[in-house]
Amino acid sequence: MRTIFERARRASQELALLDEAMLNRVLLRVAEETVRRSGEILAANEHDLAQMEPSNPMRDRLLLTPQRIEAIAEDIRNVAALPSPVGEVLSQTTRPNGMIISKVRVPFGIVGVIYEARPNVSFDVFALCFKSSNACLLKGGSDARHSNEAIVGLLRDVIAAEGLNPDVVTLLPAEREATEELLNAVGLVDVVIPRGSSALIDYVRDHSRVPIIETGAGICHTYFDSEGDLAKGAAIVFNAKTRRVSVCNALDTLLIHSSRLADLPALCAPLATQNVTIYADPRSHAALSGADHSSTSDEPYPFLAHTTPESFGTEFLDYKMSVRVVDSLDEALGHISRYSSRHSEAIVTENSATAEEFAARVDAACVYTNVSTAFTDGAQFGFGAEIGISTQKLHARGPMALPELTTYKYIIRGDGQVRY
Repeated sequence: MRTIFERARRASQELALLDEAMLNRVLLRVAEETVRRSGEILAANEHDLAQMEPSNPMRDRLLLTPQRIEAIAEDIRNVAALPSPVGEVLSQTTRPNGMIISKVRVPFGIVGVIYEARPNVSFDVFALCFKSSNACLLKGGSDARHSNEAIVGLLRDVIAAEGLNPDVVTLLPAEREATEELLNAVGLVDVVIPRGSSALIDYVRDHSRVPIIETGAGICHTYFDSEGDLAKGAAIVFNAKTRRVSVCNALDTLLIHSSRLADLPALCAPLATQNVTIYADPRSHAALSGADHSSTSDEPYPFLAHTTPESFGTEFLDYKMSVRVVDSLDEALGHISRYSSRHSEAIVTENSATAEEFAARVDAACVYTNVSTAFTDGAQFGFGAEIGISTQKLHARGPMALPELTTYKYIIRGDGQVRY
């Protein structure tokens, strides 16, 4: 493994010498080849899918389709169209002695990314790292082994065909031992980014000797305020929960103000079309079961269960959601503060002052007012793609794209100055 890391280091040094036109040329060719060779990628993906239970909610993350391949290629083109942040002068000052001090963006060098059964991440990481002049080491999960091998094989073929060093992207072995080696590659790897479940992130945080940036786990809430619009709320809750249940921006808990409890059945009704199981606290259970006759609907919600201690603070990644009734904005904020993973939180309200207070007080990477949390995505933010959603506060927060894959250095220019 040390040899792999050293080869990646040499490749990163060569990559730093390439101009942006060459970087864009390679990315556009990768997009073209991805579509042209989609058959072999999909065949490899079928091999992986065959090893996973059809009922496993993670299957959606693993699944590639012709439409998803086309979307991946378009994201790569979008990254190519964006300006590279490398070389940007962040600030420049001239000191009294004539020294000119410039603060300039530079690539990290080697970025290691550990991720689970999401083969699209292989494309995203490569495109963003390559455009920001970083070499990348990909440590995908065993569930996506064949998909990742086909994808990285394609990437390396294109890079070699352009006369460049293919070691700018390397797929590490799927076995756990490769993770251990990566996390201990001090001096060889500049940063490790885990993207996946809370368990994966916790493991990497606890065991890595290489600096890390945490991304991935999303325990997301939407608070329906006393002045929320019912039509907007129903659409936002349905979209946030069901668009793709296996992604980190999916809704996990709905909080509703007690004054709007009668509207809860209508707010949740669309979820029944997707067989979403709702774990409801006592007051919301009464409203959804029809026991609370003040509700605007007499039809009980068909997939209803009582809450348990695990119902809150859980990233379901499935057609499941919890509901809790609160009596004030403060109570909603207290719940979010206790259970949130600091990823994405939303409020539905027509009161602008309440919306602004929510936005100011919630501690999360992305805070939405009257918008679905499903928009927490680098492409949706105009970043082309993303490495992941950082839930920490140091260096990067929210969707990580090109600027977040750089650090900076100071370049000092002078004419013989010495210090006495």
